[in-house]
This record gives sequence, structure tokens and C-alpha cells, in this order.
Amino acid sequence: MTRPRPTLTHVNDRSSVVDLATTDSCALPVVDAHRVETVRGSMPSQQTVEDLAQVFGLLADPGRLRLIAALLEGGEMCVCDLAAATGHSMSAASHALRLLRFHNVVKVRRAGRMAYYRLADSHVRLLFDLAITHIGHEEKDRSDG
Repeated sequence: MTRPRPTLTHVNDRSSVVDLATTDSCALPVVDAHRVETVRGSMPSQQTVEDLAQVFGLLADPGRLRLIAALLEGGEMCVCDLAAATGHSMSAASHALRLLRFHNVVKVRRAGRMAYYRLADSHVRLLFDLAITHIGHEEKDRSDG
């Protein structure tokens, strides 16, 4: 069975409108060349995208998010207190904190045999707060629908 050809309507010198109901791919390789070049020029580097994916991957784990939430609420805390506050074992808390420290999400201060963790900077709070705000919008949209 052959698919019907998409309808192309000339809008201006730079763009075309494609009827997406008749196709699941673009009829032209580049619809708005100027816009594509502008976006490409402002895209972050490949290394930045990979680093960003690692940070979001770290934040995708519920256990690590509980540790971050505890640090947001309690400030600097020792591993024992973090494990108790989040319901983690000491081993699980230490492992998660080691990952977060390696990726500069948390910092550690040692006092004798004790290790105290804190958030690396205020950007972590901003990410956390923005994500919670975003989830609130999604929940409101679901309840309105």
C-alpha cells in the first residue's frame, strides 16, 4: 500500500507546512534552514550534554534523591544521620554519597573518623525545587483533565 504524499503549502521564503496526518516523517530534510542553523549554533557541546545526562542520571535514583532532600532540609549531616533519616543502610548511604561526591553534587568534610556531607552548591537546590514545581504543574494538569 502506498502512502499519500504529504500536502506542502508555501508559507514564506524559509518554511513549509507539512500535513503530519498523512506522514510520519518530514517531506523535506530541512523545513526552516535558518532556524535549524540558529538552533545548532546555540546547542551545548557534546561533552556538556554527556555531563548533563550523568547529572540527571544521578538524580534519577529515588534513594539518592532522598539523601539530597535530607541534606536540603538538614544541612550538613554525618553518614549515620543521613542513613537514619532516609531509611538507608549505612553501606547504601555511603555508596550513594560516594557517587554524588564523585559528580560534585555533594561535598564532604572530615572530622576525625566522621564524615559530614553537604550539598556542593545552591544549584542543586534550584534543580530540586524546579523539579518539584514542575511535578506540581503536572499533577494539577492531570486533575484538571
